[in-house]
Amino acid sequence: MIYVSRKEHFNAAHKLYNPAWTKEKNESVFGPCANENWHGHNFDLIVTVKGIPDPETGFVVDLKKLSTLIREEVVDKLDHKNLNLDTTEFKNLNPTAENIAIVIYGLLRPHIDNKFDVQVRLYETERNFVEYPA
Repeated sequence: MIYVSRKEHFNAAHKLYNPAWTKEKNESVFGPCANENWHGHNFDLIVTVKGIPDPETGFVVDLKKLSTLIREEVVDKLDHKNLNLDTTEFKNLNPTAENIAIVIYGLLRPHIDNKFDVQVRLYETERNFVEYPA
């Protein structure tokens, strides 16, 4: 088995909050991320596909095709958007880094052959990132 990865980038704004909570509780739990006027991140996304290279091409997957898939299914939908307001995916889902990674996985997985394992690594900052599935 070999791991093949593609790195992409997008920018998005969001606010972390639970509508069932008071403003004070949201601020207590989410801190500055609950800012009523939103905040933004420069997200780095790494999508990894694990598999056996094709004997004819030597590829696990064609990275050009993977890049196009990520752009069409993820970047075009999330880049320069307010995740809370501009996307259907987060209309009723708190856009934490964890939830964003799960949503991205769900957007990509149906388009990648099931013979491959797929992992999403999402960097919200240089030092904070999540992986799904772990």
